[in-house]
Amino acid sequence: MVEAVLIDLFSLPPNLQNNIQGLLRNTLETIEKCFSIPAPFVYVMCRQRQGSERNGEEESFLPALSDFQSLKKRLEVVRSLTTAAALYTIKQRLDEKDLSIIKVILPTLRKDLMKVYVDHLFTAVYQFEFEDLQVASDGENLQIAEPWSEGQALPTQDVALIRNEIQMYLESLPSLKGELTILRSSLIPDDIFLHGFTTRMGGISYIPTLSSCNLFSSSKRRDPQVVVKENLRRLANAAGFNLETFHRVKIDHANAVCVMGKTEPDSYDGIVTNQKGVTIAAPGADCIPVLFADPVRKACGAAHSGWKGTLLGVSMATVNAMVSAYGCNVKDILVVLGPSVGPCCYKLPHESAKEFHRIDPTCVRQFDSASPYIDIRRATRILLESGGILPENIQDDSVTDQNQNITFCTACHPDRFFSHFRDGSNFGTQIGFISIKD
Repeated sequence: MVEAVLIDLFSLPPNLQNNIQGLLRNTLETIEKCFSIPAPFVYVMCRQRQGSERNGEEESFLPALSDFQSLKKRLEVVRSLTTAAALYTIKQRLDEKDLSIIKVILPTLRKDLMKVYVDHLFTAVYQFEFEDLQVASDGENLQIAEPWSEGQALPTQDVALIRNEIQMYLESLPSLKGELTILRSSLIPDDIFLHGFTTRMGGISYIPTLSSCNLFSSSKRRDPQVVVKENLRRLANAAGFNLETFHRVKIDHANAVCVMGKTEPDSYDGIVTNQKGVTIAAPGADCIPVLFADPVRKACGAAHSGWKGTLLGVSMATVNAMVSAYGCNVKDILVVLGPSVGPCCYKLPHESAKEFHRIDPTCVRQFDSASPYIDIRRATRILLESGGILPENIQDDSVTDQNQNITFCTACHPDRFFSHFRDGSNFGTQIGFISIKD
């Protein structure tokens, strides 16, 4: 069932400009007749002229809107200077109400353009159907045509213009939840390496569980890639790395490692490099983003270590990749565990907890319960030390620094970090990143 209707009056043909009230009235009449109770939310998208008075312009629609009492409380006119700005505003309204099934009524000539905007600003969470806004040649009532089927693709230059419009609009938006904040470890020498762990502050993502510096887009979440890309652009500017040479792991919750410069696996949770100026990163939203640095051989790595990857030894696999690819000495490698869910909060079913108990009984609390508490950080440290990493070369602030300047519990700090465990399926993601300075 359609939950919202978007009426696109943004770029009407010149012959229809003078009859915008009539168009709107006829369209609303059709919506009232075609949709059951409760009526869908209706958003009318119009161009705002430069220097125009918003309230005055909205008053021009009042005669067309006044007769539709069933829609009145569910109808909003959205005026913006660009299509990107108008659609992004409407997306915010949809997300506030958790709506995802949308019908778009628009002029035929706008359909291919609108499809590109929708593909960039929305994800697979949303379902769109498109219908034509047409006026008979004799000036009779507006007709709704059959649902639109996709035609020829837009010219490449038109798609590029749309992308540029969206990018410029997103770049103009203010940061949410304060300034962008990067946590850095004193263990990693900053004269050789650029590194950090992000928090949730300083981006533009507005959905509560994704706000604001979400750095991962998924077909199952409401944050589109263009928003994540803008968040990442702001991070790159603040941190000082080049986005064109930025690489993140392709998560599989396993232990494969990508060595930069060699054939890239289809998926991997660890990545290593000795190339200067190349930034590598691993995400985390309870899982541990782990950073590795060898100041002697000037090599670095990053790993995503969830409970499955921890059991499979992804951190030690990343260390071994640095040793085999770059001749690193395991005793020279520095390891920093980033923000992640702590043993205070994280639980697993008893069968999974048994595997951590085998690593060391101290990795599990309340072992006899159905869902014991798990310390994936302790398990990671034990496995690293067993592989030859020196204890003093591992930073886990939940153990080594009572001030906790890096390894915070993500679930315990909703003001600073995203957490899948705490927030559910529509969660945001922070990252740990590292590169070798030029």
